[in-house]
Amino acid sequence: MDGVSNGEEPVSWDELYNINLMPSELFLKFRKEVQGMRIGLNFEFYNAPMNEYHAKLVLKPLSPERRWKFMYEPVHHDVHILSKKIPITKFLNLQVGIGHSFQLHTTGWKWKLTTCLGGNGLSRIRNKTSLGLFHGLDFRFGWRADYVLPEITGAVGTGEPLFNMNSGRLQASLDRVEAILTHAS
Repeated sequence: MDGVSNGEEPVSWDELYNINLMPSELFLKFRKEVQGMRIGLNFEFYNAPMNEYHAKLVLKPLSPERRWKFMYEPVHHDVHILSKKIPITKFLNLQVGIGHSFQLHTTGWKWKLTTCLGGNGLSRIRNKTSLGLFHGLDFRFGWRADYVLPEITGAVGTGEPLFNMNSGRLQASLDRVEAILTHAS
């Protein structure tokens, strides 16, 4: 537990350490590889904070040098061409794209800077982990962990406590589960 030198009640372990294994995003992806291209049909279900559904048709080259992907969202009548994530530093990526909404009759540019670290004054790790069950069926798990490392301090002759411990915090969650079915030609 946290050291209590300021008269506050100690925080419970349940409040300090929380792991949520109920994903807020479920994706079912069907992929077909044809003549150096991957054609995909994605069904995306979002649970929290609101229930939403997206369907996407995705086309992208299979080559390791691929630099783009094309997406069409029939429900929203949107098309997008996105670059692959471009590494700027070891932990910072840039992605740019152009899109058109047939429903709103607008065209615009998008960009996104992403990192797997940091966030709101906390240390954060975001990552994706893949698990191939057998050829043609993969699962991908998107997870994150927000944490503050434990800290032990002490002092002698300064008026501060001889021993003080901050237990740290961990808020971890499984945010996304993807089932990917691939049919290679």
